[in-house]
Amino acid sequence: CLEQHAEALELVPYTLAENAGLKPVEIVTQLRAAHAKGDKYAGINVKKGCVSDIYADGVVQPLLVSVSALNMATETVRMILKIDDIVLTR
Repeated sequence: CLEQHAEALELVPYTLAENAGLKPVEIVTQLRAAHAKGDKYAGINVKKGCVSDIYADGVVQPLLVSVSALNMATETVRMILKIDDIVLTR
């Protein structure tokens, strides 16, 4: 279950790259490689069309925003699954 949750979160940078008109597979691959090398501030720079150090570029996001969005998404999925269980048992 946790692995599927992680895979679903990978859609966020993919969608961001796609909506910015970039090549999403290439950008996400570069992003994963940067994170694997230990560059924890690597992110998608849509203005330059590449992966760069987002913190050095002055892009920050409060932790509360990210945590709240993840919690809301997780709760939404749980509610949908509960509804599916109720419908299947009837």
